[in-house]
Amino acid sequence: MKKFFKIFAFIALTLSITALQSCKRDPSVLKVYVRSQSNQLVPGAKVVIIGDVNSNPVTRPYVDTVMTNSTGYALFDMTGYFGEKGKKGEIGYFDIIVKKDTLQALGRVRCRVNITNVETIYLP
Repeated sequence: MKKFFKIFAFIALTLSITALQSCKRDPSVLKVYVRSQSNQLVPGAKVVIIGDVNSNPVTRPYVDTVMTNSTGYALFDMTGYFGEKGKKGEIGYFDIIVKKDTLQALGRVRCRVNITNVETIYLP
C-alpha cells in the first residue's frame, strides 16, 4: 500500500510540474538592427517605434525609444504594448524611425505577441 502511495505521489508531482511549465509564455520582444549602407552595424543610433493606428487590424497607440547598443541593435520589450498575458495571435504594426547624427531612415514592422520579432533598417 505504501508503494502505491509513493507511485501516486510521484505521478501527481510530475503532472503538476508539467502543467506549470506549459503555462509559461515566451516574452514579446522586438529587435531592430541598424546597418550602414556598407552593411556595418551602427551603435549609438536612436530607434523610435510608433504604433500605426491606421493599420488593419488597428494597432493601439504606442511609442517607445531605445538607443542601439555596442553591437548595433535596439531591443524593445513589448510587454508594455501586449501586456503580461497578451492574447494568442495578437499583432501590432509599428513605424520605425532611426536617427544617427544627420542621417535618418524609416521602416515598418509587424510584431506578434510571445515572439522575438526582428527587423533591419539601413541608414543612407
